[in-house]
Amino acid sequence: MDSWILLRGIKTLALRMNKHNENSMKVATWLRNQPKVEKVYYVGFEDHKDYAVTKKQCTGFGGMISFRVKDMETVNNILTKIKLITFAESLGGVESLITHPVSRTHTEIPEETRQALGITDTLLRLSVGIEDVDDIIADLEQALK
Repeated sequence: MDSWILLRGIKTLALRMNKHNENSMKVATWLRNQPKVEKVYYVGFEDHKDYAVTKKQCTGFGGMISFRVKDMETVNNILTKIKLITFAESLGGVESLITHPVSRTHTEIPEETRQALGITDTLLRLSVGIEDVDDIIADLEQALK
């Protein structure tokens, strides 16, 4: 059964990855222009430290974005107001998922270590899905208000 599911999924992998790549670039660019967003980390941006090596080794930049917002109020608003995007611990499905590393995946890491790694209280990670990109952006927009 596992092999059959894997083979079935491979058939649409290229289509899904193209949509992840397309959507994530649009969402990351949109996030960069939001006043409540301080910093967007996306390897698809030419100013990202790993852009050149990613461009050389890959055919796309994937659907993973990290971004830092101005304060915890904004974090809480996003996580409680999102409707299309799902607040999750595990990322990487075909649907858009968001997590707050400090309260989910990195709770056991000492704060000093987290801070040194850039995992701050106001950092969010977004796995951009293959939904209509305008719907993803609209969800983020209403959550950032």
